[in-house]
Amino acid sequence: MPLLDWLNKKQAVKTADKVPYRLLNAEGIYGDSSADNWLIQGDNLEALKALLPFYAGRVKCIYIDPPYNTKSAFEHYDDNLEHSQWLSMIYPRLELLRELLAEDGSIWVSIDDNEAHYLKVVMDEVFGRGNFVTNVLWQKRTSPDARLFIGDAHDHVLLYAKSREKFSLNRIALSAEQAAQFKNPDNDERGPWSSTDFTAQGWRPNQMYTIATPAGIEYEPPPGRCWANVESEFNRLLQEDRLWFGKDRNSRPRVKNFLSEHDGVRAWSWWSNAEVGHNQEAKKEINDLFGAESAFDTPKPERLISRVVSLATNPGDVVLDSFLGSGTTAAVAHKMGRRYIGIEMGEHAKTHCLPRLEKVIAGEQGGISSAVGWQGGGGFRLYTLGQPVFLADGGINPEIRFNTLAAWVWYQETRSPWVPLKSVSPTPLLGIHEGTAYVLLYNGILGDRRPQGGNVLTAAVLAALKALLPDHDGRWAIFGESVRLSPQRLAAEGIRFKQIPYEIKAR
Repeated sequence: MPLLDWLNKKQAVKTADKVPYRLLNAEGIYGDSSADNWLIQGDNLEALKALLPFYAGRVKCIYIDPPYNTKSAFEHYDDNLEHSQWLSMIYPRLELLRELLAEDGSIWVSIDDNEAHYLKVVMDEVFGRGNFVTNVLWQKRTSPDARLFIGDAHDHVLLYAKSREKFSLNRIALSAEQAAQFKNPDNDERGPWSSTDFTAQGWRPNQMYTIATPAGIEYEPPPGRCWANVESEFNRLLQEDRLWFGKDRNSRPRVKNFLSEHDGVRAWSWWSNAEVGHNQEAKKEINDLFGAESAFDTPKPERLISRVVSLATNPGDVVLDSFLGSGTTAAVAHKMGRRYIGIEMGEHAKTHCLPRLEKVIAGEQGGISSAVGWQGGGGFRLYTLGQPVFLADGGINPEIRFNTLAAWVWYQETRSPWVPLKSVSPTPLLGIHEGTAYVLLYNGILGDRRPQGGNVLTAAVLAALKALLPDHDGRWAIFGESVRLSPQRLAAEGIRFKQIPYEIKAR
């Protein structure tokens, strides 16, 4: 597969690995304290790295609206990045986003013509060309820009799956206008219906039979076409009164599709502004929320994000936006009953995103609120980026607690988020993954509060660990300060010992 090259690409490819793993500091709870929604203020590259131990492989939908590199000056963003710098900025973020994405998840990236085609090649490299789904074109304007020779009517939304084989999209619910097309001219007790042609393109021997209408008129398939199904299926539809032969019952048959049985329509790659909103609508939504003088410069309409969320997720799924901007993705996800993580580095994380989400909790009625029946409720937590877990020399920050290091060790070993075991008392056992029991001896987890106490693998400690898992006969991976058992004993017990901090991957 052809790859895109640019100045400093080699450094960009290594950037994600070099980003320090930082703590996430809880700053406040807003609304329902049990809600699992996160608003994070801080550099999105470092925030994505901090999320890995908790959300790797768990995010169902990622939507991002990165700076477009338009060489224009925005109050809230530096959107004037030289082309190679822009590519070096986006590459490591895409790498970390891929790790957070669930196997059946998808990522949607809004972009315009300045970088869209380069971004497509970069995303082919990061996500795999075979996982490209489509390039959605969003009609962002309602009329041409008179200042330009050819006005740009659309933006791109590049859609990739984590795994094309496991990926699927929901259908789009019928609009009121579409539902109005369903009629009931024969007073069918099943209600209004619309009809589709009972022919298909091509020639198939078992679909070339003669059909007789109730009025006695016989039909053969039209030239170049065959009937839509075999004769036995036609007879089933006829028996169930699912065929329409016209008012006089002498026309070529059409299939009746009932509104009561309709599960929506398939999406396609052209999204008109009548369906999903436009720039002016987005600007009005932001002005109504914050006032014209403090509004965000480049918002997206709630209807656009709602289309992405409704196609890619179901209630309870996790939605992530690491370029949260004015908070639209989080607000839409909140109103639609999805869990969400929003990351924004600027001060407007608190001047725009936080108050917007507070208004959502209070039941604000802008955007999609009326369409989804939003009345308020729910909650979220605000986080900021804290200290690095690992010091510059590779050692562990002495302020790091057991659970923080445990989450990182588990993620590095299993590439999955850590879920602490339910236990009456603290336990060094992290869990079992693919037959290996993982143990962390750190911060006196076994009860000895001396700095080095309980962090050494001795015969007594091993006996205590085995008592925690009496039925485990597989391998052990034990992280600790040092070991007092011989290599022969370790091999006999199936133990792989790793010394901390030296053998913990700090990056």
